[in-house]
Amino acid sequence: MRKLYMVFAATIMAMVASVASAEDFKPAVIYDMGGKFDKSFNEGVYNGIKRFTDETGIEVMEFEVTNEAQREQAMARMVQRGATLVLGVGFAQADAIDKVAAANPDKMFSIIDVNWLDRPNLRQYSFKEEEGSYLVGMAAAMASKTGTVGFIGGMDIPLIRAFACGYEQGAKAANADIKVLQNMTGTTPAAWNDPAKGSELTQSQIDRGADVVYQAAGGTGTGVIQTAVDQGKLAIGVDSNQNHLAPGSILTSMLKRVDVAAYNTMKDGMTGAFTNGVQSLGLAEDGVGWSLDEHNKDLITADMKAALDAASAKIISGEIDVHDYRSDNTCKM
Repeated sequence: MRKLYMVFAATIMAMVASVASAEDFKPAVIYDMGGKFDKSFNEGVYNGIKRFTDETGIEVMEFEVTNEAQREQAMARMVQRGATLVLGVGFAQADAIDKVAAANPDKMFSIIDVNWLDRPNLRQYSFKEEEGSYLVGMAAAMASKTGTVGFIGGMDIPLIRAFACGYEQGAKAANADIKVLQNMTGTTPAAWNDPAKGSELTQSQIDRGADVVYQAAGGTGTGVIQTAVDQGKLAIGVDSNQNHLAPGSILTSMLKRVDVAAYNTMKDGMTGAFTNGVQSLGLAEDGVGWSLDEHNKDLITADMKAALDAASAKIISGEIDVHDYRSDNTCKM
């Protein structure tokens, strides 16, 4: 049975690839809550899409979700408009893309932050966020003068818990006595776009001694960063390189290369190299990392950079095993 499935999948991919010449290729992307200019997750995808369009001249149809009911409707509408490839942004689009991909086996579909679906015409991307978060956790602990650092998450889900857990592991690897404060913004998708709540939670952590705060909260993160800046503390960005949002006040950003996933999806779809299955991207695949540029170079000392580079090499080699919260819903140190 498995062999027959693989043959079927290969046949479907061959059929799909046959229409993927540049003149026939018509891609689409469905951004999730927060919009494509959220300065974080969605905007990282947008940057990959823009790179593809700039290089090829091929326009990508776009839709920005503002409520949950729109996801499946938007995907189906893109197919009706002639889309040959549809990219869904974020785990919340999993049910919708699974249904629409099943109904359109001759089209290509891809989704970011999902690894549990199984369609012969669907590519999925997952990331080892815990690895990149470990590194910025080390940086936070090394930069902290109070011995207390903070984490603000968006929606309280295992994915964001994985960011928090990796961060805490890295912080405690750099300083076993460090105190790590954690708060989640909410339990619904609205948690991704609530800068006021992000600001409130950040102020609370600062009041409790935090002088470095890492946010993994989508558009909510702008409130985290602004409050840290206003209070003379350091913030840590996420997904995209956010160092430029507050030069000298953002210690670093944990890079999650959703831009690479978006670009590769479009490029492979156009060239006929599209494949299904799951692509898992961590430090070894340059799928996650941390940022160092002109905006934060004065905040990262030579010792900090050396420590982060050494830890990165050990994670890639397997000498350091960063626990993934999602594997057992616990955070093991």
